[in-house]
Amino acid sequence: MKESDGAAIQRVLAGDGDGFQVLVERYSHALFRLAYRMTGNEADAEDVVQETFLRAYRSLANYDGRAAFSTWLYRIASNYTLDRIAATKRRAEILHPLDQKPEGEEDGRAWQPVAQAPGPDRLLLSGEIQVRLAAAMEELTPQERTAFTLRHFEDLSIEEIGAALQLGSNATRNSIFRAVQKLRRNLAGWAGVAS
Repeated sequence: MKESDGAAIQRVLAGDGDGFQVLVERYSHALFRLAYRMTGNEADAEDVVQETFLRAYRSLANYDGRAAFSTWLYRIASNYTLDRIAATKRRAEILHPLDQKPEGEEDGRAWQPVAQAPGPDRLLLSGEIQVRLAAAMEELTPQERTAFTLRHFEDLSIEEIGAALQLGSNATRNSIFRAVQKLRRNLAGWAGVAS
């Protein structure tokens, strides 16, 4: 029988470190997917997952159970990732104030969708689709990107997303709505040509 989050948390608080391993195994893949979609980089996503679990472990005694444990983890991961994105952006603005990249340097922070093996009939378009979608996702604010990812890739409810991002229901809906509108606007011309 699968151990509940609450039981695993109680084991950790009682000094049994194996309880936390249960939580890590249960949520690491979902957190990685979220972090990867937010950062577009595997190494950054792995760092986010590691830091999220480290922060969760240190603060586990403060977890009050009002929100689901998964929502609490998403909040930690989202906040850390948004802070990390903002810090990276500030560093980039300091190093390249006019948004000029040194010749030949690629922007490793660009959002990239999770790679899935396309069928032979889609192989030709898959590269262009990824490029277009990545460019469209880059146009979203970090909050919009996170809200959109949690809703449409992780299938969280409005309430869970709001709790993770510390937003009210209306603000959460607005973030998702703005993200969808921007994506539609940025992909509309291309989608019309491709169909």
